[in-house]
Amino acid sequence: MGRAFVYVILGGGVAAGYAALEFVKKGVSHGELCIISDEPVAPYERPALSKGFLLPEAAARLPSFHTCVGANEERLTPKWYKEHGIELVLGTGVKSADVKRKTLLTATGETISYKILIVATGARALKLEEFGVSGSDAENVCYLRDIADADRLVNVMQSCPGGNAVVIGGGYIGMECAASLVINKINVTMVFPEAHCMARLFTPKIANYYEEYYKSRGVNFIKGTVLSSFDFDSNGKVTAVNLRDGRKLSVDMVVVGIGIRPNTGLFEGQLTLEKGGIKVNGMLQSSNSSVYAIGDVAAFLVKAFGETRRLEHVDSARKCAKHAVAAIMEPEKTGEFDYLPFFYSRVFTLSWQFYGDNVGDVVYYGDMSGSAFGAYWVSKGHLVGTFLEGGTKEEYEAVAKATRLRPEIEDLTELERQGLRYAVSVSQKPVASPQVEVRASDLVLEKPLYAWHATAGVIFAASIAAFAYFYAKRRRRW
Repeated sequence: MGRAFVYVILGGGVAAGYAALEFVKKGVSHGELCIISDEPVAPYERPALSKGFLLPEAAARLPSFHTCVGANEERLTPKWYKEHGIELVLGTGVKSADVKRKTLLTATGETISYKILIVATGARALKLEEFGVSGSDAENVCYLRDIADADRLVNVMQSCPGGNAVVIGGGYIGMECAASLVINKINVTMVFPEAHCMARLFTPKIANYYEEYYKSRGVNFIKGTVLSSFDFDSNGKVTAVNLRDGRKLSVDMVVVGIGIRPNTGLFEGQLTLEKGGIKVNGMLQSSNSSVYAIGDVAAFLVKAFGETRRLEHVDSARKCAKHAVAAIMEPEKTGEFDYLPFFYSRVFTLSWQFYGDNVGDVVYYGDMSGSAFGAYWVSKGHLVGTFLEGGTKEEYEAVAKATRLRPEIEDLTELERQGLRYAVSVSQKPVASPQVEVRASDLVLEKPLYAWHATAGVIFAASIAAFAYFYAKRRRRW
């Protein structure tokens, strides 16, 4: 037995929820859309898991963070999907996909067919076993990718108040989980092989600011080494972490955040893959015209950089979901996806945002001993990236706009002197009016159009006449 839908979204993460909302906005009919997810709950805002969910007081719980509250949109509870005629197939994995036949075979044996498939399968957390270390199944070793992981992490935290935790990894998950553990009054040691935290994004100078702040909150850092093995008690619980440099750390719990891998297995050999994900065009369409990919799994052209990238962040997931649905429902009105990479995080009382790319010369500004500072990246004479900690809403908007404009930078010293004022001033400059195309007798006119009214009138009349002549000829052929 099987069911057929016009549109199927495979995956139930952030991108799926935002795609569903966009489908409804674009007028999808009841019964046309289905979401298949191996998670037992409707799509939710995944960033909440490493932030509000782990708080010791007034912790976030569903349904409070279902999508799409992260972008101040509607909160899509299971009731919302039912009211809009969207089928939710939850707690159900997909065993195989056949993009030629346009079918999916679920773990329950059901065949679901589609006309258009949106792949929003996201990514899975890398496990220690993939690096030659066993112990992921120990009761006090935690990962954080889905709500089941978050529930488990909370239970382990509550079982060892005032205990010792080792966080393996210095990226997003490591930094955000470490902050949450400290707030829960657990002693934290972070271990990672890089020279500083957030190595893919931060410079050493920026990283030092956050590391010093974490140290002031009691976090200990061990850098330049990795986990080699665990010690276990008779019940299989981890009691100590052994590092490659010979150190042994007694622990009550371990949190592992060592990266993710896109879930592309169902489509290997069927779709073109690149950068570890599914390669898509400017409409988020894969090498098979009936299949689109969004979120962590999509590899798309970032126009600002002129290269294909796969971006692992919630903002990218939200925006490419909306764009893909627009491309499907209103292709004639939808241009190519033009996304400015954006990353952000909030830990303790800190909050930072990053736009663009972190290549080229770095120019710092502001007071890094205070609460607000930033940096610019300049490559080939143009501003290509910006970072700001402790900014206001207006300041974040200014650095985002300035980065998208990619202004020419002639003097790095002057840029440093102006600091944040530079981005604000650039963002406030009027943007030149774009060319306006008027399709009449293949004539292109440019703004401003306030002069030569008589000439415009003649042109317009001539175009109408030409159209009438063309239309009459076509009528005679019918």
